[in-house]
Parts: sequence; structure tokens; C-alpha cells
Amino acid sequence: MESKIISKGILRAVAILVGISLLLYFLYAIQSVIVYIIIAGVLSLIGRPIIFFLRRKFKFPNTLAVISTMLLMIGFIIGLVILFIPLILEQGKSLSLLEIEQLEKNIQQIYTQIINYFSSRGIDVLSQVDDIDFATHFQVIPTLLNGFVGGLGTFSAGLFSVLFISFFFMKDRRLLKNSIITLLPDNTEERFSNSLEQINALLSKYFIGLVLQISILFVLNTFILVSFGISNAIVIAFLCALFNLLPYIGPLIGGALMFFLSMISNIGMDFQTEILPTSLWILFCFLITQLLDQLISEPIIFSKATKSHPLEIFLVIIICGILFGVIGMMVAIPSYTTLKVILKEFLSDNKIVKSLTKSL
Repeated sequence: MESKIISKGILRAVAILVGISLLLYFLYAIQSVIVYIIIAGVLSLIGRPIIFFLRRKFKFPNTLAVISTMLLMIGFIIGLVILFIPLILEQGKSLSLLEIEQLEKNIQQIYTQIINYFSSRGIDVLSQVDDIDFATHFQVIPTLLNGFVGGLGTFSAGLFSVLFISFFFMKDRRLLKNSIITLLPDNTEERFSNSLEQINALLSKYFIGLVLQISILFVLNTFILVSFGISNAIVIAFLCALFNLLPYIGPLIGGALMFFLSMISNIGMDFQTEILPTSLWILFCFLITQLLDQLISEPIIFSKATKSHPLEIFLVIIICGILFGVIGMMVAIPSYTTLKVILKEFLSDNKIVKSLTKSL
């Protein structure tokens, strides 16, 4: 009798492990669909206040408000593409196969000026890269361009999927909620429903706060680049501001990009008197804007949006970055906010939970 019970237990455990393995494999196989759903969910949270505004202020029917909101988002995306066309034409035209030699010549010119600048001051820190073969390194560009064209089709299919899913998420904001509740036990439906409503409200404020943060940085970066006479200042400023979506790492990438593009914009001028001083001043001003963002705008925006202390947000981002890398840093605040709301609803009597969720 005991052997039968043990056998049944073993078989049950094996069945559970096989089921979990199949579920994980299934989730891995449809990971692109999961990403589409997540992006659509984020867009629906961002569009939620716009839909409410159109329905309350202008008395739009729900479907018309959703369509209008999506048209605004699509128009914004198209506007970004149009903005980037001048940068692609001016800064990136030398990346075409027909102008590879000109690109090598431009980069070699800057490289030679840098070598001469440091050599005139007795600094030999660049001697180890003095024998770089630029022609060899630039042969990889055609491969990158081919990969870009191949990925364009995948991107188009993904964009259509995201827009399609977003439409129904916005049209019926209870769609995702009802789908999740169907999988839950009956005695937890009401508490989970309350949690989901609060999560939607907080995350909507958070993502709108992200848009506000990017907008502030965009304006400041544009002012800096225009002040120094950099061409395509608006596009470069927006691109550098967009990197701030990556906490702490993004600003480093944005600063390096702004420094590089400012040097490229001044190709043909004297390196010592024009290119280097201008690029360094731009980098210095960029660092000032980042300090203002990190010390003022970001703590105020995010702490109010997620109802968490700025130090709390900082520690959560750092911990998630250590555990899960860059992706962890990006999803740290939304995940932490969601976890806090769920813990408050289901473990409201716990002392630690009470301390963490007292502001909710």
C-alpha cells in the first residue's frame, strides 16, 4: 500500500515537473507575443488619461476616443521618424556603401588630429591604437545594413500587432483584467480586482511621468545644442533624452552619443581650437542637465507617480540592476509598484508591508 502511495507521489511530482517544463517552453516559444502584449499594455496605460479626457471634456464615444488616441500616438511615431530623416541624411549619409571611403577619411581626420593634439603635449596614451586599420573595421557596415533591412520586416509585423492589441486594450479596459481573474480562485477575485485598478492608476501616472521626464531633458538638450550651433539639434537632443529610459546607464550612453555627434558635426574645423573645446563644453552642459534631472525632476516625478520615497526608488533600481542587469533596472519601478499594491491588498496586517505601503 505504501509503495503505491509513493509511486503515485513520484508520478505526480514528475507530471508536475513535466507540466512546468512544457509551460516554460511554451512561454519561451511565444516570447515575442508576450512582449507585444506588454508593450500594448504600457501604451494603453499611457493612453488611458487621454481617452478619459476626450470622453469627459468633448463627450467622445468610447470607440471614437480610443481611435483618436491611437491616431495621436501613431502621429507622434511618424513625427519622430520625420524628425530623424535629416539626421540620417546628414550624419549618416556617409554610412552608405557608396561613401565608405569618405566616412573613413572623416574618422581618420579626427583620429589624426587627436593623436597630434596629445603628442604635442608629450602624452603618448594613444600610441597603442596608432596602427588601427580603419578600412578593415568598416567592412562590417554592409553586414549591419543587411541585418537592418532584414529586421525591418519583423519590426513592421510587430508594430501592427502592438497597435492591434492596444486598440482592444484601450477599447475594453476590463479585457485583460477579466482574463486574469478567470484564472484566479473565486475568493480572491474581489481583492485582485481592487489591486488591479490601483496598479493601473499608479502605472499610468508612472509612464506619463516618464514622458514628462524625457520632455524636460529634450528641451534642455535642444537648448544646449542650439546654443553651440550643432546641426539637427532637435533630433540629437531627443535621441539622447530617450536613452534616459535606461536608469543610470542610459545617461552615459546619451552623453557619449552627444559628444560624438557634436564632433562629427564640426568635421573640417580645427580640432584643438574648435572641435575639442566645443564638444567638451557640450558634454559639461549635458552633465549639468543630468544632475538636475537626477536630483530634482526625477525624484519629484517618480515619487509622486508611484507614491514611493526617492531613496526607496533608488535602492530598488540598484538592487534589480545587480540581480537582473539592464532589463531589471528598466522594469524595477513598475514591478515594485505592482508588488506593493498586491502585498497591501493580500498582506495588509503584516508589519513590514504596512511600513512599505503606508503611502498607498
